[in-house]
This record gives sequence, C-alpha cells and structure tokens, in this order.
Amino acid sequence: MIDWNVAQATARRLMRPGPEMSQAEVGEVVAELREASLVAEGPVREFTGLVPRYPTPVLVVDRPRWADANLQAFSLLMAPLDEKLAAAGKLPTGLPRAIGGRVTGAELGAIVAFLGGKVLGQFDPFAEGEHGPGRLLLVAPNIVHVERELDVDPTDFRRWVCLHEETHRAQFTAVPWMRDHMMGKVDELMDATDVGGGAMTEMVSDALPELVRIVRGESDKSLSDLFQNEQQRAVVDGLTGLMSLLEGHADVVMDDIGPEVVPSVAEIRRKFTKRRGAGSALSKVVRRLLGYEAKMRQYSDGAAFVRAVTDQVGKDGFDAVWAEPAHLPTRAEIIDPKSWVSRVHG
Repeated sequence: MIDWNVAQATARRLMRPGPEMSQAEVGEVVAELREASLVAEGPVREFTGLVPRYPTPVLVVDRPRWADANLQAFSLLMAPLDEKLAAAGKLPTGLPRAIGGRVTGAELGAIVAFLGGKVLGQFDPFAEGEHGPGRLLLVAPNIVHVERELDVDPTDFRRWVCLHEETHRAQFTAVPWMRDHMMGKVDELMDATDVGGGAMTEMVSDALPELVRIVRGESDKSLSDLFQNEQQRAVVDGLTGLMSLLEGHADVVMDDIGPEVVPSVAEIRRKFTKRRGAGSALSKVVRRLLGYEAKMRQYSDGAAFVRAVTDQVGKDGFDAVWAEPAHLPTRAEIIDPKSWVSRVHG
C-alpha cells in the first residue's frame, strides 16, 4: 500500500533544516547529549525502581535519520495489514498499485517531515539490537532549536530531555511484557481493519462533516479517529490509556528528579509548557488533523493520573501498573484515577 522509498524521499525533501551550527558545535552537542543520557540513567532507575534487563544503544541523530528510523518502524507495524489485504485479494496490481503506493508514500513522508521538526527524543521499542529490542533516539537539531527558542541553559535542558527519554527506556526494558503488549495491540488494530468492499467508502462519507469540525477547532478528534470502526476504537482506547501512562509517568519523573540534576528545572518547565500551547493558526490546524494536540494531552492527563494514584496508594501502589497488562489504566481511568485504584486495589 505504501511506497517506502517515496515516503523516505518525500520526508527528506520536505524536512526543514535545523539550526545553524558549526562542526565543532555539532560535536559538542552530540557529546553532551550522550553524557546527559548517562547522567540521567542512575537517578531514573533509583526514582522509578525500574531496572533495565539489558542495555540499549543511545543514538544522537539529525532529522533525516529520525525520519528513516520511524519509517522503518512504520513498515514493520504495517506488515500485518499488507498481509491481510493480500490474503483478501484487496491489494491493487499494476499501474493502480504503483500510483497508489506513491501517493500514500508521499502523504506519509509529509507527515513524518512535519513531526521530524518537533520530536526531541524517542525510545524506539521496535528496533532489534545486539542485546535486545529498542534504541533511544535523541534528535539533536530539535533539542538545540527549542533550548535556543526558550532561552534556557543548554546543559540543563539537555539533561531534562534525557530524564524523560531515559524513563521511557526503563519502562520498555525493565517491564518484561511491555513491548510485546504494545506490539499485540498494534496487531489487534490491524486485524480489526475492515477490508470489505464498501467499508472505506462508507467511512469517508461519514467522516467528512467531522473533518470540517476538526479544521475549525470544534472537535478534539484527529484524522485517524475518523477512520476507525468500533473494534479499532476499543483497541485505540487501550493504546491511549497506555501511552498516557507512559508519557505522564515520564513527565512526573523528569520534574521530580529535575532539581537534583537540573538546577533550572522550574524555569524550563514553565517556558516549555507555555510553548506547547503556542503556534500559528495553520500549525494548529495541522496539529489537530494529525492528532498532535491529543498527544499533548496525554502528557498532562497521564501526569495527573500518576500523581493522583501515588497520593492515594503511595508509590508501591502505583507500581502495580507494571505488574501485568491487566493493571494498565484504560483511557477512562486515566481521567478518573479513583476508578483505577478501585479496580486494581479494591
């Protein structure tokens, strides 16, 4: 369905250049980010109690390399859907397949290019490594761009970012079932995709009015929300609960550990939170369409959940979320932490 070469070429062509830096400055940033990752590792482990079972690499990358890594992950995640379409005889052939694959490749490449200018760091749980799955990506030009825009201490900001990303690395490498659980949810999402004759046409027809509302800012949905059936929505609700937990937990860790290793953490958080709500009108429309605004809510909602649960049952009580997949909060429980405490702790 997707021409991955076109997606890669489009992403690289549309990717905006990063901030101007000399070779010496680039080398300095790369070295400091690697050091910041090491500095963050110990405090994160001590604070969370999550001890990685195996080492994973830390890669300091530019925007094109981040795009390549994510397209590789998308290709892996899309494979089950391709197989399902092939088995159902729904994959186009000949010229329609070539044209369709190029169009979808260009669309995906444009999305990746947009996101590639915003992501500061990311733990990629899908990449296979020497010791086990996963790798930590730190996007150097984006980190430098934001620290300059916020006018904050570069060393502090880089350590602050690494506290967040190191928490994600711990979540996936210390919790033995986390990666397989997420992969299973993605497979469920693909399995629930309706490849029947008129299914997509009906979805598009029903989605058009809601699409107008999204563009106007009258809806909190995204494009992906419009093209989900009931089965997929149930899976997405589970994934939303999981991602809100992971992102919110990482935000709590970075802010609570922050004063130990990031002297200006309060200033950074204040300026960074203000920046999240800024942007041009066009940028905000694009962010709504891509679900970027909903992603930002995952941080705040998830952090509120972590703090509320910890206040009610303590850190040991909160840590029950890592015990088994059944203990993960649902999308509704993220908003209502008491319901999670009642379900899990009685």
